[in-house]
Amino acid sequence: MVDNTSNHDIFSFMDGSSRYNQIKMAPEDEKHISFRTPIGIFCYTVMPFGLKNAGAKYQRAMTHIFDELIHQKVECYVNDLVVKSIDRKDHLQELRIIFERIKKFNLKMNPLKCAFRVSSGKFLKYIVRHRGIEVDPNKVKAIIEMPPPKSLRQLHSLQGQLAFIRRFISNLAGRCQPFTKLMKKDVHFKWDDEYQEDFDSIKRYLLSPPILTAPIP
Repeated sequence: MVDNTSNHDIFSFMDGSSRYNQIKMAPEDEKHISFRTPIGIFCYTVMPFGLKNAGAKYQRAMTHIFDELIHQKVECYVNDLVVKSIDRKDHLQELRIIFERIKKFNLKMNPLKCAFRVSSGKFLKYIVRHRGIEVDPNKVKAIIEMPPPKSLRQLHSLQGQLAFIRRFISNLAGRCQPFTKLMKKDVHFKWDDEYQEDFDSIKRYLLSPPILTAPIP
């Protein structure tokens, strides 16, 4: 989904307002989400936050609403939308098409979280722009400023953060391979200079992370 934004020149980012609350509950299901208060028993008439399948239901609704426009003019993940255009002169018309669909289904957007006709923006925790997909600099900063792990738990935390941005790190498995010695059973955790050099090598690599782009046909 994020990859589909590559090689586009201009974007508009939108965020659904109160997302799940925009979907009405089926009358026969309202009794299943009732709750008691000092003044009586009430039930939701719209889908509340916290239901197990709320996210999947909302995503299906967005897929139905934007249908043939998905991957062509818009990318949609739950309440995050990005309208994309290869040519700037087409963007207003493509926005109009999206807005007509939004109006038809009475969707509400949060104006404080919308950005229109911009060259870059954040989508699904990545930075998307014309030249490609970039890693979120805040995630890189968190790793670069991270002190040496002092326990196995902290090492697992480091590896989790690296795994999230693994597509931006060439040969991540090889770079992290030395750390596996510390994860073996009955091995005393001791972070020495050799491990620190491996960690510093990853940090140096992240000072200039690559930009990912789709091949131009």
